Amino acid sequence: MTPLRIAALAAGLVPFAAAAQTTQEMNASNNPLTPSIGANLQDQYVGRTYGLGDKDSNALLFRGTLPHKLFGHPQILRATMPVVTTPDLPPDGRHTGAGDLNLFDLFLFKTGGVELGIGPQLTLPTASRDETGTGKWQAGLAGVVIAPQHFGMVGGLVTWQQSFAGDDDRPNVNTLQAQPFVIWNLPQALYLRSTATMTWNLRNGDYAIPIGLGAGKIWKSGKTTFNLFAEPQWTVAHDGDGQPKFQVFMGLNLQFPL
Repeated sequence: MTPLRIAALAAGLVPFAAAAQTTQEMNASNNPLTPSIGANLQDQYVGRTYGLGDKDSNALLFRGTLPHKLFGHPQILRATMPVVTTPDLPPDGRHTGAGDLNLFDLFLFKTGGVELGIGPQLTLPTASRDETGTGKWQAGLAGVVIAPQHFGMVGGLVTWQQSFAGDDDRPNVNTLQAQPFVIWNLPQALYLRSTATMTWNLRNGDYAIPIGLGAGKIWKSGKTTFNLFAEPQWTVAHDGDGQPKFQVFMGLNLQFPL
């Protein structure tokens, strides 16, 4: 069974919320700047890849967020630990192992009806094998802008990082990622989403620009908010081997009130 079918089946098993969620509540569930403790289990399944014989791969993401007030200013710390499954390519074949741990800390601001977050980013070479990580320490910046709308929410996440230490035998890293997103709220706490991440390798000029269209469902159990989603994504422009042709981003996000 494909990951998309699994996500669709799981969504069908979720009971409708007893009371309709307001637009503000639904936006808070999808807003990465919402000051709540988060625990996310997400998956990025690449079904076909340019230049690799259409081999598939996967990245299971364990992601958490923690609001805090270090230095007296509101911030959100996000940590992401991937478990990577590589394409089945000769001579080494397929491998699954821990990837590189990514951290960023956003300082939060508001101006008018727009929410902003900006701060440092750090990636640690924690991969369990060479094939599942870069072998490099990386540092950079992350920024988020969120603009709530009457229909839902628009915004974006931009990250940049460059390697500064690590295995001298591995290539240096210099990457830029931009994730624009649009959330369109529907009745019964359902929503449509488009959140595909564009990636540029600033070291060699490779890039991938995907677009996505998916759906999600939000519900509450006690004080915990659950958010289940699946979003197929298609690459519309690219350069370089190893870029995804088609992928599915899906997950279950949990928010816990402070």
